[in-house]
Amino acid sequence: MASQVLGLWERLRGVPGGEVLFSWGFTWKAPYFRSVRPRFLQVERDFAALRLPKRRAVLNHIGTVHAIAVCNGLEAAMGALAEATVPTGKRWLPKGMEVSYLAKATSDLVCSAETDPDSWTSGPDVPVRVKATRDDGTVVVEGVIHLWVTDKKTSADRVASGK
Repeated sequence: MASQVLGLWERLRGVPGGEVLFSWGFTWKAPYFRSVRPRFLQVERDFAALRLPKRRAVLNHIGTVHAIAVCNGLEAAMGALAEATVPTGKRWLPKGMEVSYLAKATSDLVCSAETDPDSWTSGPDVPVRVKATRDDGTVVVEGVIHLWVTDKKTSADRVASGK
């Protein structure tokens, strides 16, 4: 069964303005990402990519996209991938992020996230590979976001725990 995020992406991507509408809806559900104004380019199982525009609100003192803004874009891509990929009956939470800053972010960026299909069933830790790439193809940030994947609590579990 496809996730709500993946289903919405599939319905909207072929409609004029659908990618913009999807991106707006994504940031409505996760308002923190509005600060970087992501524009999703692709969402599928085990892969997601978005464009992070270089604009004044995300620049640092030297005129490049701020490292934390880049990390926000990477986390948004990871979140879309995770929602599109997490197995039925499971939930995910970010556990940690390890990134390397490799070059200046001097243009719009494409932030992408990728996983191996087997990683979702091999244990509670799912490593998501992330990278941000400039318009000229230079990778400016790369790293891994680790997810903790566990069983979703059922309503019976919540009643038993008193929550």
